[in-house]
Amino acid sequence: MRRITIKDIAREAGVSPQTVSRAINNKGEIRPQTRERILRIAERLGYRPNSVARSLATQRTQNVGLVVPDVSNPFFAEVARGIADTAHQANYNVFLCNTDENVERERSAVHSLEAQRVDGIILCSSRLSEGELIKLADRYGPLVLVNRQIDHPRTGCVLVDDAQGTEDAVRYLLELGHHSIGLLAGPEVSHSGRERKRGYLEAMRAHRLTPRAAWQMHCPPQASGGQAAAGRLLRRAPELTSLLAYNDLVAVGALRACAELGLDVPGDLAIVGCDDIPLAALVSPALTTIHIPKYDLGQQAMGLLLSMMRDEDVPPGPIVLLPQLVIRDSATEPTGGPQPLAKRSLP
Repeated sequence: MRRITIKDIAREAGVSPQTVSRAINNKGEIRPQTRERILRIAERLGYRPNSVARSLATQRTQNVGLVVPDVSNPFFAEVARGIADTAHQANYNVFLCNTDENVERERSAVHSLEAQRVDGIILCSSRLSEGELIKLADRYGPLVLVNRQIDHPRTGCVLVDDAQGTEDAVRYLLELGHHSIGLLAGPEVSHSGRERKRGYLEAMRAHRLTPRAAWQMHCPPQASGGQAAAGRLLRRAPELTSLLAYNDLVAVGALRACAELGLDVPGDLAIVGCDDIPLAALVSPALTTIHIPKYDLGQQAMGLLLSMMRDEDVPPGPIVLLPQLVIRDSATEPTGGPQPLAKRSLP
């Protein structure tokens, strides 16, 4: 079927192509009645604007790029939804790129988005080095980082106070009576991984507890990683009465490890997750976790990018959102003290 053009609409409406263009783009002097008549004709004929021609004229593509490390992780899915909804309201499209936690794939995704000439880029939990991010901002701003921070005039940052979240979780476990608190830490290359671990360490030290290296183990941020790491950690440190997990997926893996070891949660071991993904409330026992405002994180990131693309004044420094502890069923007071795994019949 032949593509309907502005000239077709002009012929039908009995006006010039320039008048049709002003009506469609809502620019210039034109009578309201004429604009409405032109828009009705355009709709009846099935006219769709030529995005390529428009981008050549405006130097805008109305597209933005979004790069996430794991699209299957509900955390990033919810952040992406906040970004996409905000972009849609501003008539922008979002090109989503998934990297599977692979820095080479992240570099490739960024280069692809640059080639597409998107108007701006949002990187979630970027694994790129600070030098690479600065070079990217130099040649292709505006750039918005989610849960990552650099000091660059063409880069905006939206963060969650991850350290505060894990500090609150450790404090809650201490109030319950737990003093042997293990940590299933996230990737060391991740800003959130480093900050959540920092919160754990600072909270332990603030209560005059030595955060033993034997109580900490890094793991991939998936359920399988949490299951494997929790099994190893609990065998290595049977004195632990509680675990703080990098995220809810890791916590779910830890629940599975406890089932394999014959440990009751929360009776034998308390577990606290982080992120508050929907799954956290559905598993048994329901996870006590740190709520991260994921959708708001996406909204704020896209809103900041829109402001930067419009050359609006943007307040200096990062936008920081606060986490909140959500108390459910996976963490209670220790009952009868820790029972060493060595005394248990393990599968």
